[in-house]
Amino acid sequence: MKSSDAAGRGRRLTLRIITYWVCTTIIAWEMVAGSMWDLLRIEIVRGGFDHLHYPHYLLLILGIWKFPCAVTLFVPRFPRLKEWAYAGAIFTYTGAVASHFLVGDGPNKWMVPFIFAVITLASWALRPPERRVPPTAPTSKLRPVAWIVPLVVIAGFLGIALLTLPKGPSPW
Repeated sequence: MKSSDAAGRGRRLTLRIITYWVCTTIIAWEMVAGSMWDLLRIEIVRGGFDHLHYPHYLLLILGIWKFPCAVTLFVPRFPRLKEWAYAGAIFTYTGAVASHFLVGDGPNKWMVPFIFAVITLASWALRPPERRVPPTAPTSKLRPVAWIVPLVVIAGFLGIALLTLPKGPSPW
């Protein structure tokens, strides 16, 4: 009985590792391709940006950051940097979904970045322990004041921001 349990765990672990690498490869490939498309400002990308009313210089910014994202997801070590790369990929894909949704596009426009966001989350969730940020030591129990004070300060910032809204036309 124990050997069949161990074999089942081994198969699940193998399937997990294969799924992780498939998802990671898809995201890294899309980031490299997206980087090149953005940096070369190919017609389909320019048209999409025009449709979303984004400036073309944003293509340079996104194109520059997508390439190191792909590299970071593939190379060993650097678990904290990998967290940033995953966050950047999620921001990219969910930003694309929101952008298309907010200009009134249907699923035919926002479904592809949505699927890439899901694949990114799968890669992140399935990554092996050596590709994760090591857990920190348990902290002592937090007192309620540790939550209340920052929340009150943030609420104060929000109030000040609302009270000091600039008036008049934009200087730009």
